[in-house]
Amino acid sequence: MTARDSAWRIVSVLGAVVGYGCLAAFLSLVGLQVYRWFQEGDWTHVSLADGIRIVLTRLHIPDDATGRLARLSHWLDAPVNWLGLHKVIEVLPASLALFSIAVLGNFIFVYGTDRLRSYRRGT
Repeated sequence: MTARDSAWRIVSVLGAVVGYGCLAAFLSLVGLQVYRWFQEGDWTHVSLADGIRIVLTRLHIPDDATGRLARLSHWLDAPVNWLGLHKVIEVLPASLALFSIAVLGNFIFVYGTDRLRSYRRGT
């Protein structure tokens, strides 16, 4: 196996992991929202900003930290610049973002697999 084959195999595997991982997260999130809708009769909106906040919480970023992730956390809570971007990520559903990333990851997976096959055939 050449270095080119190994590189395309790695790209393909990473695309599959990202694509199918985000697809599973998308289905889980929509499933949770549907479950809550059936249970409570009200749709629970989960924005992209909510998803980013959850990830930052899981990373245990302290409030007095000074790194980039801490600045992102403070910006999500009280933006002072990039106000339009903040509005977009507050409105954009996290499920749509996850589905978009899943499609992109699947595209990378398929493209990497096709390139690997074409190099193996010698074309």
